[in-house]
Amino acid sequence: MTDSSPNPPDPLPYQRCRFATSIPRDRLYTPDHYWLKQQEPGLWRVGLTAWAVRMLGDFVEHRFDVVPGALVRPGEVLGSLEAFKALAEIRSAAAGTFAGGNPILHTNLDAIAQDCHGIGWLYEVRGTADADVCDAEAYRVLLDETIDAMRGYSG
Repeated sequence: MTDSSPNPPDPLPYQRCRFATSIPRDRLYTPDHYWLKQQEPGLWRVGLTAWAVRMLGDFVEHRFDVVPGALVRPGEVLGSLEAFKALAEIRSAAAGTFAGGNPILHTNLDAIAQDCHGIGWLYEVRGTADADVCDAEAYRVLLDETIDAMRGYSG
């Protein structure tokens, strides 16, 4: 599925406690709160979910330590993203060849918070998605579990 899809499926509404978002159904999600969307066969665009953006806060700097063409594997550290609340490693959500970071972020890092599922994507990989990805419905369950764990609920 690509960004040029004329009628993407309706997003999955989500609300838990004081966190509300829409989870796009046209992509896959990792347990580390990245999303992946196939732009063309074998080319995956990767970004942070709305939950990850909320947890990190305002972004101040980012960098990639790998160059386009480098081989990457799921979980591998690709660079870092500095925010007021935390310094986070940017990890690969796919196996293959690093195709580069989002050029918009060099001049507009706020794009991540403004449109994390759109123009605020982080990087692209040519290859295959991590085996641990899930669809929007399963990601909703993961968000419930994550929020419950943070609030100290067990169940």
